[in-house]
Amino acid sequence: MNTNTDQFLLDSGFWGWLYKLLTPVEWLMTQIMAIFHKFLTMLGMPAVGTSWVLSIIFLVIVVHACIMPIFVKQMRSMRKMQALQPQMQRIQNKYKGKNDQASKDAMSRELMKLYQDNDANPAGSCLPMLIQGPVFMCMFYVLSAIEYIAKGKRAPLGAFDKATAQQFSDSSQFGVNITTRFLHADMHAKIIIGVFIALMCFFMWLMQFYNMRRNLPRASMQGQQYRMQQAMTWMFPIMYIFSGLNFPFAVLIYWLTNNVCNFLRSLWQVYTFPTPGSPAAEDKEVRDHKRENARRKRAGEPSLEEEQLEKAKAEAARREVEGYQRQQPKRKKKK
Repeated sequence: MNTNTDQFLLDSGFWGWLYKLLTPVEWLMTQIMAIFHKFLTMLGMPAVGTSWVLSIIFLVIVVHACIMPIFVKQMRSMRKMQALQPQMQRIQNKYKGKNDQASKDAMSRELMKLYQDNDANPAGSCLPMLIQGPVFMCMFYVLSAIEYIAKGKRAPLGAFDKATAQQFSDSSQFGVNITTRFLHADMHAKIIIGVFIALMCFFMWLMQFYNMRRNLPRASMQGQQYRMQQAMTWMFPIMYIFSGLNFPFAVLIYWLTNNVCNFLRSLWQVYTFPTPGSPAAEDKEVRDHKRENARRKRAGEPSLEEEQLEKAKAEAARREVEGYQRQQPKRKKKK
């Protein structure tokens, strides 16, 4: 989008059609920003300035909070699917090499029954992305459209009429107007915007790097596919550097906040729902072991090690007794 044009390009062509369908979500986002802005002004903050910047940050946090329950459901669904992998493999091996339609239908039925019996949904991991993608597209659209509303080049959107949009567009942070783009900024603004772009890309890279180092099975940390994943951790952040140069500062504030939230959520995910066989999963086993022993100690119960030792002693005693008992041979019955 070019700031020198009177046309808001996201309202034209395919994107215009798509964002028109998402208007209810965009309307709701403007209302959330406006409500939080009014709350901050009631607390004494000026109506123009940091109050609008904090409203952007608050909107990102609200969206992540709404998505979090779906994300947790996704993680649990993925755990169930991972636990079912051996059974799924057996079913697939059972019909391996059988290309007739009857065999394909039988395999599908057995897999579906396995999912139903274990309350697992193979499409569950896709749901958060299907919801999160359009939501963050709307956030980008709203923050990009406000300056056009302020200029009277676009119709009002939700809580943003022309006066409110002008108030938003007059706001600054760190001495940079939030509608400013890197390519049209002075040196001071370019430095501030450059720092935001660098931080935005850094948190994106850090999230991917952390996931690769902590949440991949050790067996997967080798080979061509792993090297491609390593390359991708650098490719996407570098690509977003060029995108960030064309975005208004308000969008960069949103994007940096979003990437920080994604990184924090990723830390929680790896800690709570690590991939089996990964370094994070090994650490979780150690933590769970210590917690169970601490619980048993508080309850006056034997530790896991003591319980295993008692079981081993009982098994050894059983084998010793059975070893001295000579089993009498059974005579064959006469016909």
